[in-house]
Amino acid sequence: MDQQALNQHRYLVDFDTRDIQKEYHDVIIIGSGIAGVYTALEIPEEYDIAILTKETLDISNSVLAQGGIAVSLDKKDSPELHLKDTLYAGAGLCDEDTVRVLVNEAAQNVERLCKFGVNFDKTPKQELSLGREAAHSMNRIIHAGDTTGKEVLDKLILSVRHHSNIEIRERCFVIDLLTEDGACKGVLTYDEDADCLKLYLSNIVVCATGGFGQLYSNTTNPEVATGDGVCMAYRAGAELTDLEFIQFHPTVLFHPENKSFLISEAVRGEGGLLKNKNGKRFMPEYHSLNELAPRDVVSRSIFEEMKKTGSDCVYVDITFKGKEYLENRFPNIYKTCLGYGIDISKDMIPVAPAEHYCMGGIRADVHGRTNIRGFYTCGETASNGIHGANRLASNSLLEGLVFGRLIALQIEEMLICSGRSVKLADIVHNTSRKPLAFNKTDAIADIQDEMTRNVGIIRDEKGLSAALKKVSSYEQKIIDMKNETITDCELQNITLLSRLVIESALEREESRGAHFRSDFDKTDDEKWMRHIIKKID
Repeated sequence: MDQQALNQHRYLVDFDTRDIQKEYHDVIIIGSGIAGVYTALEIPEEYDIAILTKETLDISNSVLAQGGIAVSLDKKDSPELHLKDTLYAGAGLCDEDTVRVLVNEAAQNVERLCKFGVNFDKTPKQELSLGREAAHSMNRIIHAGDTTGKEVLDKLILSVRHHSNIEIRERCFVIDLLTEDGACKGVLTYDEDADCLKLYLSNIVVCATGGFGQLYSNTTNPEVATGDGVCMAYRAGAELTDLEFIQFHPTVLFHPENKSFLISEAVRGEGGLLKNKNGKRFMPEYHSLNELAPRDVVSRSIFEEMKKTGSDCVYVDITFKGKEYLENRFPNIYKTCLGYGIDISKDMIPVAPAEHYCMGGIRADVHGRTNIRGFYTCGETASNGIHGANRLASNSLLEGLVFGRLIALQIEEMLICSGRSVKLADIVHNTSRKPLAFNKTDAIADIQDEMTRNVGIIRDEKGLSAALKKVSSYEQKIIDMKNETITDCELQNITLLSRLVIESALEREESRGAHFRSDFDKTDDEKWMRHIIKKID
């Protein structure tokens, strides 16, 4: 793409900074999940912070997280064992130094959560109760029933609302990152309530927009997870990496009225067994760790078992635990399933895999720094080497905490050194984009179906090439479209990111972690012990 074309597509909408309402802040945080909110709370109160969120403050992937937070607290456990388990799950692509930071700083961040009033489950001795999840060698998952994410975020949001230095801007859709000479200067947004464009200016922007599950038709992610932050960063010149590694959660409720509700891995951690439609337990045939094998293994095993038996789902059997125990340990799962006519104390739970988590994202170092000066990222949006090719269960909430705090420390240092004033030359972005009349919602659904069909749990060149052809045809159709609504922008982001995911999956001619190619079904360390990086030339 030549320079003129690049300039044409640098921003999604036309605008003139001289004519747009402006707000100035010391720090701008995009996203209201645990990573974003915790980062805000860790920045000293003398700095002015704005949290921008696409919907309301309480809508995020974090809210939906059931399992818990991994931390080595047991006397038999250690950060070294947690490190070992994380590296094993990551299938050779984790950054060991970054993982070491994660596991070594886990306990102090959990302690900070307790000070925020987070009510984790405890033993009769008032010690934190430790559960077990897939690929963990020890019990090390602290939890709050089966709604850990919600409990943590509720307490963090409560604290945020009492901080006078933190301003919350809801229904604020961030369209693009503003840059000048390789440095971040703020963001261009659409204020949904005021129905107008608005500029939030700062030398420091933290992107914590979560994953991009809405590239798929079946996902555990909320509707807001359309990859806006990752695409915004890419258009601004940020590097993306590991996009081919998409984690599918093995056990998502299979029901005509709800195919996005998680049946937490903790259910299998408490002894739940996976059985096929004939009532036969099958995981011992696929992996020595049985039901607690790494997520990618369990998802593929379920996929194969469904194909073998001609079924649309398999089942989790936890009936042997009894009603009282299940009501206390998994109150939300028990109640939700009961609402669909499934009594988990008597009935096996129908489940099937669905897209859950993106290991790839905006490339960052251990301090959340990207290749754009002043632009940071953390949480699922970031790719800092923690997860490698496959995330270890319950490391995601922990990641948001540990690296959110490290970003806060880095930001304080930067503000002290560089000052707080923002200087931005006028930007006038006028293009030849024209309105395009067609059903954008149907186009998104078509792309999602294609991604689910050909860029899912098991892939091959034929399917990936077909997906690339379809997605590229949409991209060519809309590349010069005037983006007048949030749906227009979401379509642009979903199309762009789908293409980048497919290209990365085609390029990696091996199977590793969550990326499985039936036409390259072996891991090839000699050629592929490396990361695939995507960046605008």
